[in-house]
Amino acid sequence: MRKKSIFPLILGFAILTVLFVGGYVFLKDMDGPVIHVEPASGRISPQGVLKIAMVDPSGVRSVSVGIRKNNVATSVFSRHFEQYLPERTVEIPLGGTNLREGAFDLEIRATDGSMAGFGQGNTRTLLLPLRLDAQPPRISIKTTPPNVHRGGTALVKYTVDEETIRSGVLVAGYFVPGYLQKDGSYLCFFPFPYSMTAKDYKNAVEITATDLAGNVTKSRLTVMSFERAFKSDTLQLKEDFLGAVQNKLGKLAPEAATPLDCWLYINNQVRAANVLTLREIAGESAAAMLWDGAFARLPRSASRASFADHRFFAWQGRVVGESFHLGFDLASVRNAEVPAGNSGRVIFSGNLGIYGNMVVIDHGLGCMSLYSHLSERFVDVGEVVGKGRAIGKTGSTGLAFGDHLHFGILVGGMEVNPLEWLDPKWIRDNITGRLAAVPQ
Repeated sequence: MRKKSIFPLILGFAILTVLFVGGYVFLKDMDGPVIHVEPASGRISPQGVLKIAMVDPSGVRSVSVGIRKNNVATSVFSRHFEQYLPERTVEIPLGGTNLREGAFDLEIRATDGSMAGFGQGNTRTLLLPLRLDAQPPRISIKTTPPNVHRGGTALVKYTVDEETIRSGVLVAGYFVPGYLQKDGSYLCFFPFPYSMTAKDYKNAVEITATDLAGNVTKSRLTVMSFERAFKSDTLQLKEDFLGAVQNKLGKLAPEAATPLDCWLYINNQVRAANVLTLREIAGESAAAMLWDGAFARLPRSASRASFADHRFFAWQGRVVGESFHLGFDLASVRNAEVPAGNSGRVIFSGNLGIYGNMVVIDHGLGCMSLYSHLSERFVDVGEVVGKGRAIGKTGSTGLAFGDHLHFGILVGGMEVNPLEWLDPKWIRDNITGRLAAVPQ
């Protein structure tokens, strides 16, 4: 009996294997790169830059970009990549395209590095309608900002003639957003930083708006600014004080070699980091005014330190540091209940460096109240509180020795003079009365 040859079986299996592997290689990726384009608003300015991001598991092989307008196609960009990376981004300035204002179609063709199409790869074509917009937005001021004193707060109401990406006030380059209201206007509370002189401030305030195409309007905002005197003092750092700081807050400066190094690190680096955290929190403010009337202070309390007190710190006959006290210290009985200064939403409740246990309430439009050094906190983030509700108890947590409340007001993430917000006349003259007088 002749033995049956197994060669045909082996050959058949080899052919099937080749077909399977070949099919996998050629068919595993049948889609071209995913394409994302910025700006996504559908508008762009003549000075704008198109940002095209492409993603494909087989790598991006090439991209070409063209513009179609009035049935005329013009190539503006083409590139073949030597390396087929899974993610590629190209940026195309429109300044050299000689495009005129109006509508046009952007055509993007991106090809991947797969073996599809017998090695040619998959190509995806994206046709995107865009509009070239060369006109910057126009801003109309509805309220002239009131007189503002150093360390204080100003308010401006304005309108913009088109939809914006952002608008607000620049104070020496520091941006404070305006908030769109139901009537189509914007409200912006902005600070007069304690660190600026009245002369410098009045030349450093601008109002700005950026439209959907990226066109920017920026113009000087006239503000009547006045000086305000702040206290200044030199404090001697004692060994027992520095030791107490290190024992209490040493975990904030774990690499400090001495009690003085610990205090210097906390007073400089930790304080600066805490300021940045407060500015980040400000970006979460509500777009509506959540408060009403003057703010309430800690009942039956005495003042212990004022806003912008300038403190110099001396060690062994030389000044080694300084700080500004950016709040209002109030002392009552030990562990006194702390009321919410006004209605709003709790936006921070936790421990923060030099502030210790702290609660921050958002009152809308970038305005927030701060309560720190608390021994206890009664509220959590997200809770809506009414004016006068107990939110915690006074204490001495953080960089504090002696039971008290550090009460602060933040505008656009920057601490301002709280005394203004505790004054019903100031509220009426500078906010509610001015808004009521503006024609709708």
